[in-house]
Amino acid sequence: MSRRHVPAVIGLVAGALVAVPVPAAHAASVQVRCAVPDLVAAINAANASPGPDRLRLADRCTYTLTAPDPENPGNGLPVITSEITIEGHGATIRRDGHAGKVPRFRILFVSDTGNLTLNRTTISGGFATDCPAFPGFPGLACGGGISNAGTMKVTRSRFTGNTSRADVYAQGGGIDNPGTGSVSETEVSGNRVIYSGSEAGGVAAGAGIANDGPLKVTRSRLIANTASVTKAKESFAFGAGIISFAETTIKDTTVSENRSFAPNGFARGAVANGIPEPGRMTVTGGAITHNTSDAPHGFAQGGAIANNALMTVTKVEISGNRAVARDGNARGGGVRVGPFGTLDLTGSRITGNTADAPNGTAQGGGLDNPDGGTLTARRNKVLRNTVTAKDGTAQGGGLYTAGGSTGSGTTTLEGNTITHNRAGDGGGIFKASGTLALNGDVVRDNRPNNCSPAGAVPGCTG
Repeated sequence: MSRRHVPAVIGLVAGALVAVPVPAAHAASVQVRCAVPDLVAAINAANASPGPDRLRLADRCTYTLTAPDPENPGNGLPVITSEITIEGHGATIRRDGHAGKVPRFRILFVSDTGNLTLNRTTISGGFATDCPAFPGFPGLACGGGISNAGTMKVTRSRFTGNTSRADVYAQGGGIDNPGTGSVSETEVSGNRVIYSGSEAGGVAAGAGIANDGPLKVTRSRLIANTASVTKAKESFAFGAGIISFAETTIKDTTVSENRSFAPNGFARGAVANGIPEPGRMTVTGGAITHNTSDAPHGFAQGGAIANNALMTVTKVEISGNRAVARDGNARGGGVRVGPFGTLDLTGSRITGNTADAPNGTAQGGGLDNPDGGTLTARRNKVLRNTVTAKDGTAQGGGLYTAGGSTGSGTTTLEGNTITHNRAGDGGGIFKASGTLALNGDVVRDNRPNNCSPAGAVPGCTG
């Protein structure tokens, strides 16, 4: 990825070296009329001109794209290859959604030389069928609204109703970021990512945002996005709000009403850390509420958060989320830690979450660390979470923990309050194996008991 640097100019004056500062570069400003040809022409001119450019869209105009860019048919607008600021002034750039009449294409692609600032703009109706950051791989689709392989800054904008669909691997229904990005004061809502193939092992990841990073998300809303797969066995739908494969920072952001749906497969958290990577996902402040992971005849893992890498969560409201798997396995209504996951959870509220598996197995209504991961939880409130499994097994209303296949899983608790949770067994805590000890934690008023099996958790009674 290239970056522009303005070098200092050194001149020789009167026999001495004197640093001469370069005047600050000013962006050329262009007013774009409310017409798609004018917007296309303005982007092409900006790409061809030296230095930064600022495109000022017509106030509240809707630029409706009816055909893709002829040179790059996966995109609706010309590829961003230079430094461009788009000042939307409340404008919308949308793909015409008439079924069968308009080809499928994303709205914007930022190349590795591009640097896009997008302000007060709505991006809508994009439909990705390719993955420009990873060319040469058929069956991939990335970034229905925007795919950024360069540098991207999004502020006070909306990404709504965009789709990424593929028959092998689809990610980033609204935003796909394999470059360097930031998103602030922005709504990402109603986007979809779909695996439409028939083979096992397909993936739909990051319906709202998919990040191969780094990425910062601040004071934004990720609302009502959907990740789904066909009924092919053992396919994966995860990160309906956001999926991270690299360094990701989320601050003071709401992630709500997102859904991962994977019949006969794996449905994982609205906020998900994909695979073990050096990059850490950090979530501070905000709320992750009323999200659902649904996997009938499959595995629902983490209604709010599914972590299988490095993750830190601090002062976050995690409430009203559900992991549901009829005739399957539901784990972690609030939070699930995978076998390679390391999660530090501090000062948060994990309340009113549910793991439900009629005719199956449900574990960990609030917190779930079942497969050998590492969970460190300090000063959290784990309240009123529920595990249910009609005609099945329901364990660990507040917390379920186990050592995994190697027995190496570790759960460290310190100063938490675990109360008023319920399950079939281990209303507060169910410890199957691994390492767990209480350190100043309050575990009481859970149903039908506080800890199970009897004596498994030293210091916990009743």
